[in-house]
Amino acid sequence: MRVYFIFDIKEEFINLYRGNERILYNILKQIYYLEKEEVEYGYNLFRQLINTMDKEKIDRYLFIKLHQDIPYSKRKDIHYYNNLYRDEVSRLTVKKSYIKIEAEQLSSSFFHYLNQLNLRLFVCEFKYQDYFFLQEFEEKETI
Repeated sequence: MRVYFIFDIKEEFINLYRGNERILYNILKQIYYLEKEEVEYGYNLFRQLINTMDKEKIDRYLFIKLHQDIPYSKRKDIHYYNNLYRDEVSRLTVKKSYIKIEAEQLSSSFFHYLNQLNLRLFVCEFKYQDYFFLQEFEEKETI
């Protein structure tokens, strides 16, 4: 199972790390794995890097876009995409500081819809050390 964390990176850091995404990924990874004693430092660093997300707006956008799509459903705060024809099972949860996608496969249909919403999204998969800007991932997928 893949667990993707998606962050809305501030514009100045996108300009700084474009082409050096590994550095941005390593900063976020270090924050993710911080010890309890260093949480305040990590929180301050994290707030400098990311924009907060409008949780209600994103939840509403996804529901309106997908509610008539047969593989989609929503229960409480979790969006589900279960497309048996594409062998895809994905769960998406929106928080104020990140979006979390749990996927049974390498990609998720949610990526496409999130990319339409915001071009500053940076995706990290800490277990398998995968990372990318969502816009660039979508451009590669359409080629």
